[in-house]
Amino acid sequence: MTGSVARRSRRMLAVGTLASASAAVAIVSAEAVMAARREYVDPDSAPAVEGEFGDVAGHELRLVIMGDSTGAGVGVEAVGETVGGQLAQRLARRGWRVRLAGVAVSGSRCRDLGPQVSRALLGRPDIAVICIGANDALRAVRLPAIRRDLARAVGRLQSTGVHTFVGTCPDLGAARALGQPLRALAGRRGRQVAAVSAATTRSAGGEPIDIGRITGPVFRADPGTLSEDCFHPSADGYRLWAEALHPAVEAAAQRRTASGPRRRG
Repeated sequence: MTGSVARRSRRMLAVGTLASASAAVAIVSAEAVMAARREYVDPDSAPAVEGEFGDVAGHELRLVIMGDSTGAGVGVEAVGETVGGQLAQRLARRGWRVRLAGVAVSGSRCRDLGPQVSRALLGRPDIAVICIGANDALRAVRLPAIRRDLARAVGRLQSTGVHTFVGTCPDLGAARALGQPLRALAGRRGRQVAAVSAATTRSAGGEPIDIGRITGPVFRADPGTLSEDCFHPSADGYRLWAEALHPAVEAAAQRRTASGPRRRG
């Protein structure tokens, strides 16, 4: 009798577990469909990420912003509100004359960085900032592919003397456009992508900046850090990113200035 009861209990537990798992998959699938159908900020509304900042008498610094929609400034209307524009303004206040260029393309994954690197190198930048990882995480790109593609992009830039920073995957667990439990799953996957991206960047000679770890708590606490679509950063959100990037980028700019001007081809 005891054995029979135990067997029935195990069967009931197995059935219950399967039912719970099926329900969870159904909920996540439904949330994914809803997220895909949401209206997001039109990528074409983003400003051109370009311009000159600072006194003409300052040391010239060529800064290029690469990556996905966050590098392209989706979510804001003026270049000065983008992460690149806010970073350039900070450097300008520290005495540099910054020539800002942007080659980021909304929707990009690490595999899409090759053409961006080619375009960036035409401008002979001193410093490159790559904002990448969210689309790789959300589209479940395999980690080995991320390692390969990101290493290739960072390696090409570093080999030409461009000091390269990678702002790794932001905290997707703060994206209010995603319902739960999808948001939690996306946040976990984003951390995996960020960790792989950081290790890959270091191996290729670049410097990773953990955007998600540094700014994620504020994004989770303050809805004003997100734009109207509750997914892309607002001007305040990009300001936080610029604050996270600035110390390391300024240190690289100082080293570049101290080493003397580069030959411009």
